[in-house]
Amino acid sequence: MPRTAVYPGTFDPVTNGHMDIIDRATRVVSELVIGVAVNIGKGPLFGLDERVDLLKNEVAKLKQERRERIRIVPFDNLLVDFVRDQEATIVIRGLRAVSDFEYEFQMASMNARLNRDIETVFLMASESNQFISSHFVKEIGRLGGDIGHFVSSDVKAKLVARFKEISEN
Repeated sequence: MPRTAVYPGTFDPVTNGHMDIIDRATRVVSELVIGVAVNIGKGPLFGLDERVDLLKNEVAKLKQERRERIRIVPFDNLLVDFVRDQEATIVIRGLRAVSDFEYEFQMASMNARLNRDIETVFLMASESNQFISSHFVKEIGRLGGDIGHFVSSDVKAKLVARFKEISEN
């Protein structure tokens, strides 16, 4: 039976941790929709179109068999409504540490209350990615630290260029 899942996030920027979850999620579902949240409240460093483009570039690096089963779709509505619109029944969430669990558990419970047909599946971050967060990547990059261990070289180049652009303004 085909299973479609949504992996939602802001992806500002997409990290190696995100890509690990994306790659592993394609092992357990037949189709993966990466839902890129508008999420203006978080004050993203990159605009929605830029984040979608960064994701498309990163997904293109995956094995063909996996990338063919991935769609990248922006959204600005309730997650449960977006999942329904994508004809999905699963939400994929990555857990880095125990501290993530409480928040994710609350979100999963709330989503289940809003739509009982949606299941949340948690994937534990790989050991090498457990500490990576977009927030920390941006902070380290903004302060001139090496972010090459946390993002691809393409994403790193975009971040460096964005920080340079910001500092010149």
